[in-house]
Amino acid sequence: MTDNSAESPAAHSHGEEAEQYAAAVAAEAADATRDIAEVPAVEVITTAAVHLMSAAAVKVGLADDPDSQLDLDEARKLINALAGLITAGAPEISDMHARSLRDGLRSLQLAFRETSPIPDPIGQGPGEKWTGPVS
Repeated sequence: MTDNSAESPAAHSHGEEAEQYAAAVAAEAADATRDIAEVPAVEVITTAAVHLMSAAAVKVGLADDPDSQLDLDEARKLINALAGLITAGAPEISDMHARSLRDGLRSLQLAFRETSPIPDPIGQGPGEKWTGPVS
């Protein structure tokens, strides 16, 4: 009977590679955690808002190819999330930052209203639960 419990050199090499890869991934994750720990909250909030704003602008048809990118259902979700974030975050990020985010949100809400074939009643459009009526 042969002893198959001993690892072949190739298997041992792959095991070492896997361990090295796992260690590299863990090191990158630790670096990312340290990096995010150094970012001020105002920057995290505004960055998240800008990402939501950009995605909503594309979905509402304000990007390069509105015929293929227009999706008002998705735009509504993004605008609602953006309005909630801005409303909740505004006291924490100062008026200077919140003002420009509110302006962008309002522009998106108006663009949504203009693009939608079935207009929402005033006060019931995307994000208006948090911002109040936009007209």
